[in-house]
Amino acid sequence: MKEHTCSHTPGTLYCKDQRAAGGVVNLTDLPVVRLTTPQEELHEKTGHSDQLTPLKKTEVVGRNMTAQGELQETETTKTTTADILAEMRALRDMVVELNLQVELLQKENTERKVAFYTGLTDGGQVGKFNTDFPLKYSKVFTNIGGAYNPSTGFFTAPVRGVYYFQFTMNGYQPGNMGVYVYKNNERIMYNVEIKEEKGNEYMTNSVVLELMAGDEIYLVLPRLCSLWDSSYNHNTFSGSLLFTL
Repeated sequence: MKEHTCSHTPGTLYCKDQRAAGGVVNLTDLPVVRLTTPQEELHEKTGHSDQLTPLKKTEVVGRNMTAQGELQETETTKTTTADILAEMRALRDMVVELNLQVELLQKENTERKVAFYTGLTDGGQVGKFNTDFPLKYSKVFTNIGGAYNPSTGFFTAPVRGVYYFQFTMNGYQPGNMGVYVYKNNERIMYNVEIKEEKGNEYMTNSVVLELMAGDEIYLVLPRLCSLWDSSYNHNTFSGSLLFTL
């Protein structure tokens, strides 16, 4: 039976074989057995065991960077969504305001469409009266905007602006014919002509006035004057809005 007595220095084990006969084997003749650690074995096989730990650190750093990127992307998405919602609310408010402006413009545009044309009567002679007599032009041919009232003969300005008015009068009987133009209670035009003979005789005049909303324009037959009208509309009163102020 063989017996081995071993001695070692760090990392190396030396053994000598003692035989039963008591002989001693030369240590140089014995095989050398080397003890290695798992790390050293991995180093001998792969050649880069010392890079194992740095690889693990790199992997962890990469995962942290990925997580941070996902977090930043989430925050960016939240910010983008909030911005979109804010823009949508702003656009909604803008649409509401624009709709209101459109309604106001439509109303204003409707008020700007003002024009009328009327005839006096089909009844023939009007006048003579002992007092001034407001004329009611009862035959309405055009009344865009409804500013003229045939029941009163008054035109009422719907908006502030500059208006154009025109009237034509006809007299048949000898004597005076004519009309006054009134703005509210103020007489602003006087038109009278003396007829010496029987027959149709005409007079036309016009006026441009700056009016405030609510101002009234109407024609008055002066006392002792007369007019004559028929279905041919010899006497007319018309007007229109030129522009607003």
